Amino acid sequence: MFPTSSPPAQQPRPPWPAPPVDTPGSAPQAAGNAPTPRRKERDPFFDNAKFLAILLVVVGHSLANLLDVPLAKGLYIFIYMFHMPLFIVITGYFSRNWTFSGGKARKLITNVGVPYVVFEIAYSLYDWLAGRNELEISLLKPYFLTWFLCALFMWRLSTPVWQQIRWPLAVAMVFSLLSYMSDLGSTFNIHRVIGLLPFYVLGLMLKPAHFELLKRPAARMAGIVTLVCGAGAAFVVMNHMNKDWIYWKDPHDELGVGNLVGTLMRLGMFGCAIVLVAAFLTIVPQRRTWFTGLGATTLYAYLLHGFVTRLLQFTDWWGAAWMHTVPGVLAVMAGAVVAGTFLCSKPVVRCMSWALEPKMTWAFTGLRRPGAARPVGRADQR
Repeated sequence: MFPTSSPPAQQPRPPWPAPPVDTPGSAPQAAGNAPTPRRKERDPFFDNAKFLAILLVVVGHSLANLLDVPLAKGLYIFIYMFHMPLFIVITGYFSRNWTFSGGKARKLITNVGVPYVVFEIAYSLYDWLAGRNELEISLLKPYFLTWFLCALFMWRLSTPVWQQIRWPLAVAMVFSLLSYMSDLGSTFNIHRVIGLLPFYVLGLMLKPAHFELLKRPAARMAGIVTLVCGAGAAFVVMNHMNKDWIYWKDPHDELGVGNLVGTLMRLGMFGCAIVLVAAFLTIVPQRRTWFTGLGATTLYAYLLHGFVTRLLQFTDWWGAAWMHTVPGVLAVMAGAVVAGTFLCSKPVVRCMSWALEPKMTWAFTGLRRPGAARPVGRADQR
């Protein structure tokens, strides 16, 4: 993780100069130049967690059209209980140092805001070209997968607020529970933005030490048992609950319950989701694996896999009889894992980085374009 340690005791300086030390991937230090600080390495634990989580997302969406098969329905409810809370908690954890400083604000625009606009337009056009509906592009009503980018943009902007108040998680929970007591409309998918906010705030509050607790062998065994029990519970309740609960987007009256029952249900779902998130993290590999590098590009798989699942829906492939069997469900899940892995790969990143990670230096003030002449200051004139 990110261990903290006290500064080492000062040692006596040797009578001769120390030779320069070259680190892999860095240029040798020139005499008289200040040493270049080493870039902090990514923790493989979190990249592994993000990659496995995106596979859950892709598999979950692949099961959505096969719910007449009990195996698919049980797994679908189980995955949806915690896969997005897992992503949101990790996102909140890595947003702890977010501020309105120029660099981070620009990155929020280019890596979240711009992809939201691009894929909102792309999915709307895709839907229209397939003959599903009239062409309607509205940035106020996120389409399909783009709701997460919209929510992430708002959550990041609110980060400094949560870091200033005394009981951020309790306040976020109150806002979330109150939001489901009335219909707030579909603008910005606001029910999900506010409803899932506590998971983001929880991530902001977590420390490296909390994740270290989940890496212990005893925690791993408990996590495995918890996940097995959670999956079993999903199969037990799958025919006795409205699955719309797991989408976190509908007020209580649309789910057919009063505010008291709805609030208790939401509290139970929050508790179950947090327990399952913690249990899942206990089984995530802590060392580098063959898929660790793919964990840094999970947003590609998230935004692009929808075109595949939508294509199968538009062409009516989901209606194939062989898919609606246990072997068919297992085959679809295997295909989803392969597709999700491929969409995180370097070839896809190289082809689609213009849409998901655009540079856009031309769009911001105070940035010097590559190759542009540096302005001459007084010190240069002297």
